[in-house]
Amino acid sequence: MAEKTNYQQMYPVAPATKQPSSDEELATLHSDELRRKKRIKWAIYIVIFVVFQAIVIAVFSVTVLKVKTPKVRLGTAVTFQNVNTSTQPLASFDISFITQVRVKNINFGPYKYDSATAVFMYDGVMVGEVSIPKGKAGMLSTKKVSVTVNVNSKALQSTSNLGRELSGGVLTLTSHTKLSGKVELMFVMKKKKSAEMNCTMSINVSPNYELRYLKCK
Repeated sequence: MAEKTNYQQMYPVAPATKQPSSDEELATLHSDELRRKKRIKWAIYIVIFVVFQAIVIAVFSVTVLKVKTPKVRLGTAVTFQNVNTSTQPLASFDISFITQVRVKNINFGPYKYDSATAVFMYDGVMVGEVSIPKGKAGMLSTKKVSVTVNVNSKALQSTSNLGRELSGGVLTLTSHTKLSGKVELMFVMKKKKSAEMNCTMSINVSPNYELRYLKCK
């Protein structure tokens, strides 16, 4: 009996392995399922965030970062100063008026342009010109420049068409200019853009001197 007791003391009997209960198994499975659902939820959030960022970048690129060509036009407010027209013995005109050159910038950044010249023509012949000083049209704004224009018929070789037109009480002129400049975006990116103007204007010379028609493109 003493030997048996010593053997048991030297080599203790291992305790029996505890078997997990069904409640513990369910708790473990539930915890794993929660972690799996959480990972799926975060993955969905990340995908949604990436898609949203891609949409924002795409919209930003086609709106803010897309450089559009500015527009330059003559204003419809015209103030006539010296006006002299005649049909006899030769048809002639000498007219001075004040108008505006409008530079419309439709970009999300300023448009800086160099000085230019706007020419006025009658029947394809230049009858006057005016200088446009260099300037800047701000972001999404219109720069308005007041100019005084003088047009006269001294350069015309033939005045037959002019005589008929003045007899009808109307004088039709065309004008053209081209501005060269750069659009600046985000204070870093600069893009060269040229704004061009072609206008047709009709002036009533009888009985009152006033702008009858103006169309620019």
